[in-house]
Amino acid sequence: MWNLKNVAIREFMIWRSAQVRNDSKSALLHQNKWLFELLNLASQTVYGKKYHFDQIKSYQDFKNALPICDYEDLKSTFELTLQGEQNVFWHENIHWFAKSSGTTSDKSKFIPVSKSTLNTAHYKGAFDITSQYCFNCPQTNIFNGKTMIVSGSQKEASSKSRIRVGDISAIMVHQQPFLADFLRTPDKSIALMEDFEEKLSIVAQNSIFENVTSLAGVPTWNIVLLKKVLKNTGKVHINEIWPNLELYIHGGVNFEPHRSMFEQLIPSGNMNYLQVYNASEGFFAFQDRLFADDMLLATHHGIFYEFIPLDQVHLKFPEILSLDEVETGKQYAIVITTNSGLWRYKIGDTIQFTSTSPYRIKVTGRTKYFINAFGEELVEENADTAIMHAAHVTHAIVKHYTVAPKFANNDENGGHEWIIEFEKYPYNEKIFIDELDKSLKMSNSDYEAKRFKDLAMSAPIVHIAPQDLFYKWLKSKEKIGAQNKVPKLSNDRIMIEELFKLKEC
Repeated sequence: MWNLKNVAIREFMIWRSAQVRNDSKSALLHQNKWLFELLNLASQTVYGKKYHFDQIKSYQDFKNALPICDYEDLKSTFELTLQGEQNVFWHENIHWFAKSSGTTSDKSKFIPVSKSTLNTAHYKGAFDITSQYCFNCPQTNIFNGKTMIVSGSQKEASSKSRIRVGDISAIMVHQQPFLADFLRTPDKSIALMEDFEEKLSIVAQNSIFENVTSLAGVPTWNIVLLKKVLKNTGKVHINEIWPNLELYIHGGVNFEPHRSMFEQLIPSGNMNYLQVYNASEGFFAFQDRLFADDMLLATHHGIFYEFIPLDQVHLKFPEILSLDEVETGKQYAIVITTNSGLWRYKIGDTIQFTSTSPYRIKVTGRTKYFINAFGEELVEENADTAIMHAAHVTHAIVKHYTVAPKFANNDENGGHEWIIEFEKYPYNEKIFIDELDKSLKMSNSDYEAKRFKDLAMSAPIVHIAPQDLFYKWLKSKEKIGAQNKVPKLSNDRIMIEELFKLKEC
């Protein structure tokens, strides 16, 4: 019976994969369709009337009529709905707000999530990446077992509004049809527990009796969970517990720095890894090929995209490009308009196009996570590449890292100060630092120029963190949970000084 179920679902997914590939060939048509459908649906909302959506007849009209926004610009608008008022920025009633990483003024952001977004973005996106996996691996047996997903939690925002807030993963689990329970573990009662640490312990204990064939979620928390599973069972490798495990769908952070850790935990030649680009705001892209790590842009999922060239991100009036104007090899900040009522919203991510036929991308970092204290313009992609290179050369495994500027004083130049937590220490710390520095010079010409003969920047300073230092930092910020991640780059010293204080405790 289970094998018949696997074959039936697998064949349906392979059929669906052909539709996905066909949709990718008409990306610009889909984008134009979605723009005017979104404007039409929201034309009678408070926001739609304010900006005269019914008078917008072209993309140029749209650009001229609506401002580019970030969370701070829309926060007061969102709060009206959190307090119970509807039809403010979207025509559907909003029942959920996804709790996301905070801003400079708040610990958390609250992003509206409509039923349409759940269906056309999040669920459809998960469906599409699974279909592409089945196309690439037509003999897969993932549907013979279950997918293990470590989700966050949710709760009622207030008794007045009856709106619920929580991680987008929790909202998705809560709203999934009951049939999904047969393909997922743990069940909802455990998946939606509020105490994340307790939930991890229960999942680690209960899941050892399941036939887990795939994993999904943020790498950081999956590593913690897998280690708990090994500790509970006394086994050396995950394959001894789940011999049919064959797929990990990951997102949220760059996977490459974590790959060696997963390969150590799951030393199977049958293991496959696929990346998704999703967030509280929507589902944006997914890896459709096993042999390439770029992702197919989701252009038919209720989202209209615009792009700001990276060198103009912090300008008051930057150039805004539509999808048909982008070029490969250049970095852009993403601006989205969605069927949850996010209008020309900067999500804070930077991407680079690897192809425009079809449109494929790589995520390169965050607009707010960079270092440019000395004109070096270091982005997350540079730092990840350097960390991976230094770890490879010195046979190390890195768990977490963060880097901040160390400003000049009377005696020495400024530079970068790193705190790195290792799973496996480098055989030579000096070589690790030298290779880190060398790789940064190779990947970033501005960094190389500032480091030339130590004229503007000194060599990196690296501090080795005690085990679980970053976990303690996340806990101190009440950021233990499925969607929370360690910021890797900061243009100030706030986070690194907090880590130093915890390190001394």
